[in-house]
Amino acid sequence: MTEQRIGIIDIGSNSVRLVVYERTANGAHRVIDGGKRPARLAERVDDSGCLSEEAITELLGTLNHFTMICAHNRTGHIRAIATAAIRNAANQSEILDAIKSETGLTIELLSGADEATYGFLGMINAMDVQDGFLVDIGGGSTEVSLFRNKELVQSVSFPFGCVSLNRKYAVKGLLSEEGLKGIESLVTESVKNEPWLLKSPSLPLIGVGGTARAMGKIHQAVTKYPFTQTHNYPMTGMDADFLFQDLFQTPLDKRRKFPGLSKDRVDVIVPGIAVLRTLFRLLKASHYRICASGLRDGLFYATRFPGRSLHQDVLAFSLSNLSALHPAAPKQHVMQVNRLALQLYDELRPVHLLPNRGKMLLDAASTLFRIGASIDYYDYAKHTFYLIVNSHLNGLAHREILMIAAIASYKSKNRTRQQLLDYRELLNESDYDTIHKLGVLLQLAAALDRSETQAIGRLEASQSANQLLLDPVRSEGTLALEAREVDELASDFKKLWGLIPVLNLPDYT
Repeated sequence: MTEQRIGIIDIGSNSVRLVVYERTANGAHRVIDGGKRPARLAERVDDSGCLSEEAITELLGTLNHFTMICAHNRTGHIRAIATAAIRNAANQSEILDAIKSETGLTIELLSGADEATYGFLGMINAMDVQDGFLVDIGGGSTEVSLFRNKELVQSVSFPFGCVSLNRKYAVKGLLSEEGLKGIESLVTESVKNEPWLLKSPSLPLIGVGGTARAMGKIHQAVTKYPFTQTHNYPMTGMDADFLFQDLFQTPLDKRRKFPGLSKDRVDVIVPGIAVLRTLFRLLKASHYRICASGLRDGLFYATRFPGRSLHQDVLAFSLSNLSALHPAAPKQHVMQVNRLALQLYDELRPVHLLPNRGKMLLDAASTLFRIGASIDYYDYAKHTFYLIVNSHLNGLAHREILMIAAIASYKSKNRTRQQLLDYRELLNESDYDTIHKLGVLLQLAAALDRSETQAIGRLEASQSANQLLLDPVRSEGTLALEAREVDELASDFKKLWGLIPVLNLPDYT
């Protein structure tokens, strides 16, 4: 791909969305623009199955608006796709011709299987999960896929979604008990016709798409969850059931004020979650996990990385992407600190007995500890914390992202507790212990390259009595800067590790 910017336009049955991705000079990618317009195409179909003239005119206006945004961003390649509403419209070819002549866009009409494939690619590149069911409830269709060992095994596209069900079963936007029973029996019958869906109990249900994201967002707002990302947010079956009952029993005018619920989903959220929880029960799923990455992300990966669109290690990929987005950090220094930190961790393994993901936390933190310098060097630790908490680090629980941010920006125990005050309900005492120990270990690794010259070619570390002996085997220069920094850190390190670090300077005489 020579194009540095890729636009993805997704004409869904509930809304039309645009995302513009950019590839930076350092090879990282990020979203630089986007837009969303409610469309409700699935409910604007007449008795003969045709999409109304008014809906087509409105859609053309939205697409012209989005192509203008792409033009302003000098987007080299636009990929525009359409799903169930246009796929099922009796006047499909007329719609596609009108779009081509009015906007110049050639629309790819995705089948239900295509939707499931791209949705799976978007999810599997953003989550560290081996097996599960992937469920995408759109406006006009619902895709359910089974994946094992990170590979798509089987999928089905059901011809109903939150908008079409709302139109069929709700009266003036409100679902009655009778309407709810209608939706539940429709979903149950549909699943019975696909017996493979009932043969893999106890797997997580990964929800992608608007309904699942909205459910996660509302639950976070209701429970005053302190972390702002919905991606990788877990919910129990009971969480979803309580939330559903609450929404179901709230009249429309009051539902508009429901925490976390966007106004264009006020009516369709109830049929959407009704489908989710019916599937959850029938699949005998273990729990929900909300995924913020889906169809559009999958299309981006397939376009940007043709032939190698699946990333085997999602955390490693997002770490290198985030590092490349903040190139102010001196690369050789960061690599040296990362190498030394992991070596010290291994040497201290008999002492610390930290949780087995401790090394992963330290690896990530020591890769990212200087990214805050891209905002301001003098306060880079504070900015590093903010950037990590607000960036996309895939494959991690929210608690782990917080721990990495705190380790990467570690200065002292008190400052760390202060920094994590808003998030305290996500962490336990042993997490703080891990953060403090790994934070000061990272400080020691950084002290060992204080001159940022990678003067220590190879380090031998060993424990003797109450000392951590650090012997440079190959080194250049005096290491005077490094020795002083290690001395200054010694008392803090001893409090947490029970060992005094001692840098033995090479004898140059």
